Amino acid sequence: MTAQLISSITILVVSIFLGIELISRVPTLLHTPLMSGTNAIHGIVLIGGMLILGSADSSLEKTLAFVAVVFGTINIVGGFLVTDRMLDMFKRKKETDAEAPDTADR
Repeated sequence: MTAQLISSITILVVSIFLGIELISRVPTLLHTPLMSGTNAIHGIVLIGGMLILGSADSSLEKTLAFVAVVFGTINIVGGFLVTDRMLDMFKRKKETDAEAPDTADR
């Protein structure tokens, strides 16, 4: 194995452990704002994957870049859907006719 491959694997493993530690310590109230920030970061991943896909030489590079684009897109769309759903929980419910006080009897 080359030194660059060992360095890349080490960075991957350390980032996995760091991500697990950070995510496990996030309070529930901060989840929605952090989701929005994560969507922005995945937008950068998506752009980077598309740039690499456009300049890839080997089929391995093309495959990995395509996978990065697909996963980045899934994370962005899913993140916005989850954020939207969570923000809907904080909206006030509209008063329906059945729940409205009956003012016709006055």
